Amino acid sequence: MKPTTAASKLGIYLPAAPPEFQRSPITRDELTALREDPPLWLSQLRRQGPFPRDVVAGKLGVSRSGLVRGGIDTALDADEIGALIADPPAWLIEERDRYRAVIAERERLKQRPTRR
Repeated sequence: MKPTTAASKLGIYLPAAPPEFQRSPITRDELTALREDPPLWLSQLRRQGPFPRDVVAGKLGVSRSGLVRGGIDTALDADEIGALIADPPAWLIEERDRYRAVIAERERLKQRPTRR
């Protein structure tokens, strides 16, 4: 598989991975080995980042679109995410509320009886 796909499956930001990972196709067996016994670089990326947009959104409790509306268009590391969580700016509070409302609406629609 392409390095982009492998990075996505591993939950890492591809540009932060070592060059040899970025350039080489990854087999399913290699991906399984990386998951089961991650090398130091992978463990550090997962712990400290920088993180891909979907991981950043999840850690902040907002959608990926909410990140863009908030002006976040780059990967963030653990310290940057921690700073946003510790002292959330107005856009983050607003986007969290918006995201919670969307999730609640999805749940409400799931619970609605189906018509036949």
